[in-house]
Amino acid sequence: MIKTVEQILTSATDSVNLINGVNAGTWGVVDMTQEEINDMVQRNVDHLEIILAYEPVDEDDNTPDVVGDSSDKSSYTTAVTTGKTYITDNS
Repeated sequence: MIKTVEQILTSATDSVNLINGVNAGTWGVVDMTQEEINDMVQRNVDHLEIILAYEPVDEDDNTPDVVGDSSDKSSYTTAVTTGKTYITDNS
């Protein structure tokens, strides 16, 4: 099944919520070390960066064109920045 840009971004919202929740101190990380938390945040930052870079290679490629789509991606790019800052501040 081919996913739309909207479907791809909607599924990436989980990563946005996790990063923002960890940063705000509302994400359940009680039994985790700071290294484990940073690793988890980094995986979600990486996921968002991959999603935001989606674009078809050629006309036969069914990859959704997230790069070229005009959807508001600010919550995703802000979460990437927030996650990177969190890791830097907590390393």
